[in-house]
Amino acid sequence: MVERFKSIVVGRGMMGAAAGKYLAASGDGVAIIGPDEPANWSTHRGVFGSHYDEARITRTIDSNPVWARLANRSIARYGSIAADSGVDFYEEVGCLIVGPKRGGSDPYISQVEAAAAELGVETEMLSAAELKNRFAYFEFGVECEGVFEGPHAGYVNPRRLVEAQSVLAARAGATLIRHAVVSIREEAGLAVVTTDDGREFAAEKVLVAAGGFSIAANLLPRPVHLSVYGRTVAFFEIPDGGLSAYAGMPSLIHQPDDPREHIYLLPPVRYPDGRTYLKIGGDPDDLLLATEPDIRAWFRGGGRETTRDHLQGVIARLVPGLKEVRPSMAACVTSFTPDNYPAIGFASERIAVLTGGCGAAAKSSDEIGRLGAALLQHGAIEDDAYGDVFSPVFRD
Repeated sequence: MVERFKSIVVGRGMMGAAAGKYLAASGDGVAIIGPDEPANWSTHRGVFGSHYDEARITRTIDSNPVWARLANRSIARYGSIAADSGVDFYEEVGCLIVGPKRGGSDPYISQVEAAAAELGVETEMLSAAELKNRFAYFEFGVECEGVFEGPHAGYVNPRRLVEAQSVLAARAGATLIRHAVVSIREEAGLAVVTTDDGREFAAEKVLVAAGGFSIAANLLPRPVHLSVYGRTVAFFEIPDGGLSAYAGMPSLIHQPDDPREHIYLLPPVRYPDGRTYLKIGGDPDDLLLATEPDIRAWFRGGGRETTRDHLQGVIARLVPGLKEVRPSMAACVTSFTPDNYPAIGFASERIAVLTGGCGAAAKSSDEIGRLGAALLQHGAIEDDAYGDVFSPVFRD
């Protein structure tokens, strides 16, 4: 027996949960299909989600106006999402961006400064001496400058953000189906979704918001052009007795002279195991995952030791107080479209895609999800503020 809905969102991650919330708020007959986080990554044979984490950087500054608008609109709604759902997910600890001094060959800090001015974002420009005085746990050297954004910046907890969006979607009437989708087909004027337990669900329209797993066979009638890369993050445990040394630490984006050492860093955060970790990411090279089975295997493997060791070396120089800590690691993925914008569009008459976080979507997922919902409702994104930048590119 096939259960019927008006619209189905495939994927219950950050963008999919947001899209389902907006669809449910606008009408009945909405289902969001996606599994819960597996208890044991190493033995799990199903799909994974990159939102299985406790902290992702959020900030309003971005030199790209499209990404800046996506971020600003999403961040402006954090308060209402938390209040309405009863789930707190945002910590306003600020975000610090550090790079080589302005006037040299690297225009990074000048671009960040210009973007902040254009957006009217409140920031502070800090010299190397001011950085050292204010953030004594960091060691940036003397040939650098920093841009600090205090209000509306810090980090979100992606697990809890997905939980908040799911609560609001269910409250608005959406049906949450906690299984993975194995195929989607068009049949008799409907899109039919089959889950891993053999059930089938039909809808007038389906939105595939499966992150990197959107490249899986049998989901889209035309494969979307999406490059999925394996990423490794490292975690440095800080015992409770040592936390005071890092009090007030903001999220950090650091672009030093050596591009291989460009990293992002999250301040100490308490994780589900009860321990507190500082997290750092920034692979020195790319690892392309060409197929969906490759992605599953990557998550089960838990990351690359070479990247973990590279990040340990970065931390030894950047946060000397942690140089003796041996980090743990985890795997995640980032998915890039050819134009480095989310892909939001129809692959056929009834099946659409919403994917491509491009390493920048966590903070902006609410607005990206809203755009995906608008696509399914109206057949197009009716928002002149963005232009036509989200049109997907499909492979032949």
